[in-house]
Amino acid sequence: MSVLVYTEINKGRVKKASLECINYAVKIAELTGTTVTAFVNNADAAQFEEIGKAGASKILSAKNATLSSDHLLISAALEQAAKAEGTKVIVFAFDLIGKAVAPRLSAKLKAGLVAGAVDYPTLSGTHLDVKKNVFSGKATAIYTINSDIKIISLIPNSFPVKLGDTKATVSDFILDSSAQASRITIKEVNAISSGTSVPLPEAELVVSAGRGLKGPENWNIIEELAAAIGATTACSRPVADLHWRPHHEHVGQTGLAIRPNLYIAIGISGAIQHLAGVNGSKTIVVINNDKEAPFFKSADYGIIGDAFTVVPKLTEAIKKFKSNQN
Repeated sequence: MSVLVYTEINKGRVKKASLECINYAVKIAELTGTTVTAFVNNADAAQFEEIGKAGASKILSAKNATLSSDHLLISAALEQAAKAEGTKVIVFAFDLIGKAVAPRLSAKLKAGLVAGAVDYPTLSGTHLDVKKNVFSGKATAIYTINSDIKIISLIPNSFPVKLGDTKATVSDFILDSSAQASRITIKEVNAISSGTSVPLPEAELVVSAGRGLKGPENWNIIEELAAAIGATTACSRPVADLHWRPHHEHVGQTGLAIRPNLYIAIGISGAIQHLAGVNGSKTIVVINNDKEAPFFKSADYGIIGDAFTVVPKLTEAIKKFKSNQN
């Protein structure tokens, strides 16, 4: 009857979004009087330890070369694991895999699904009430999941990660042979790089820019500012569509939804489609030479000025401050 969490590994570490999911599952387990089981593929002892510290009491460990990237196989594996564990609640991150697998699993298990939760759930009898953003983040709604099995996915960076001293037991997971024949053939997997070790959905600090940069040849000032504060870079949709920056850096309604502690927007007007992907940021700083730019209405701090003057000075000031701290 444990709460099942799909747990991902990235560059040898448990993904921060997955640790958030395990913490979230612990809250549900406390409400329902059960425990947390993490499902993970191709993990090692150090990762098992980290998963345990996040609150999982049991780990289902799979060893399958394609299981981490084949959405159909992941769905089949989690269906098998959920039935074996008698799981009533399954938790995902609201990321690429969560968006692809959670709906499939919902159909397989006839489970209610709330995608993109932003707060801890509450229990109403046997139902779970889950809050999520609606209307492009302008409002929140509470959804009641009254199905026997419930699935929730979480927007990354919505919840703090807390590690304790819990130790999880590890059990090998063998996928049924009937589920091995996927209809998808994976020919090649190429990992993208954002220039930082922190993936954009998990980044605490983000420096983003738009068409105000005038061209890709000017992006060095964005990268230098990002490097100075240890941030991940992002961009608006027009920039990605113009191929100034890769599409995996595009944030907004049609790109990635992010919730960093600090979001610096440079040369971005702040159209509603862009705001929908970043308005969960804890602090928003806008740099724009148009004092009428809509983004200033959503900003915590704003600088009206030319990015080509302001950004290098800001970068230099940050470097000087950091050097004085050493």
